[in-house]
Amino acid sequence: MAHLARRLGVPDAVVVGLGSMLGAGVFVVFAPAAASAGAAGLLLALALAGFVAFCNATSSARLAARYPESGGTYVYGRERLTPFAGFLAGWGFVVGKTASCAAMALTIGAYLWPGQARLVAVGAVLAVTGVNLRGIGKTAAATRLLVALTLAVLATVAVTGATFGGLSVARLGDLGDTGVRGVLTAAGLLFFAFAGYARIATLGEEVRDPERTIPRAVPLALGIVLLIYLTLAVVALGVLGADRLAAADAPLAEVVTAAGLPGLAWVVRAGATVAVTGVLLSLLAGVSRTLLAMARRRDLPGALAAVHPRYHVPHRAELAVAGVVTGVVALGDVRGAIGFSACTVLVYYAITNAAALTLGRDRTRRLPVQLLAALGLVGCLVLAVNLPLTSVLAGFGVLALGATWYALRRHVRP
Repeated sequence: MAHLARRLGVPDAVVVGLGSMLGAGVFVVFAPAAASAGAAGLLLALALAGFVAFCNATSSARLAARYPESGGTYVYGRERLTPFAGFLAGWGFVVGKTASCAAMALTIGAYLWPGQARLVAVGAVLAVTGVNLRGIGKTAAATRLLVALTLAVLATVAVTGATFGGLSVARLGDLGDTGVRGVLTAAGLLFFAFAGYARIATLGEEVRDPERTIPRAVPLALGIVLLIYLTLAVVALGVLGADRLAAADAPLAEVVTAAGLPGLAWVVRAGATVAVTGVLLSLLAGVSRTLLAMARRRDLPGALAAVHPRYHVPHRAELAVAGVVTGVVALGDVRGAIGFSACTVLVYYAITNAAALTLGRDRTRRLPVQLLAALGLVGCLVLAVNLPLTSVLAGFGVLALGATWYALRRHVRP
């Protein structure tokens, strides 16, 4: 079996995680989450999503250190639970994240050239795939640059909104009118913004000293992103209020416009394009690694298990993902894809936590890792079923199709 090269250290792994998370939440998710939960409910939902993500991150880090190979929960489910659990996790991840890739590509098109969004989206997919095909080192280097530019733009938005936007604490609202269902729905949508830390685990075969690197990189990347999200959520709500935020197509551009500096809106739009490109870069890399792992075990066609002899990347899997994403772009819808992806990815992490529960207690850690795994398992399932009904039906419907394929394949080829 051909193996991938281990080239990523802790800083590179953190950057890959940041590149996966920054962008999806800041530039896309706040508006529908505010529509579901209101002002104070949005902040509460963000804290809840962050806590569930932390539970999942702890479980992911433990499992990735034990099984440092490509595939993430697809591998953990197979090794710790059953082959079917692993397949369901891998299927949900591949399908959900493929939809996410299409949504991110369409977001790039919408910001760069609204009149030709789909054409630009296809170009973005092809360009990012070209970078990934040159090797994981090129992916990490490109992501590092994109993250630096994104952080600069987000800092500009936060400072501008807080200084000139007339930020009012009163706009943050109170909990009186916040319904539990609204908070849970918003938390499920916001969880979509945190899911990027799994990219570190799916790249486990390309991380140096994974037993040390992964447990450090995952919570560090998650903690940085949670702090950034909380800061921007407070600024956006404090400047715009819940109703205006919920109606905004480009919430952070709306913040600088409300601050009386509409000339900065183009900077924010450029920053959104950069950030989402970073997300797309890491997403495509992560999905292709899961395809590689599934193909190695013949849960998908074995031809996808090929590793390029020079660049040491799963080039056939990357090209296959790019082809599917390009097709989905023709039918894609950004907000619909968020809910669908969140549903399947929450099921993915529920399986992650179930697998982590089989590891037993870890005396080397101060955290109650078994309790966190149990809370993560329950939290993922609760958030998944409280997403918008169309997202729940679509997500579980696709998972059922995958389960049917698995059963038929096992029946035909026992």
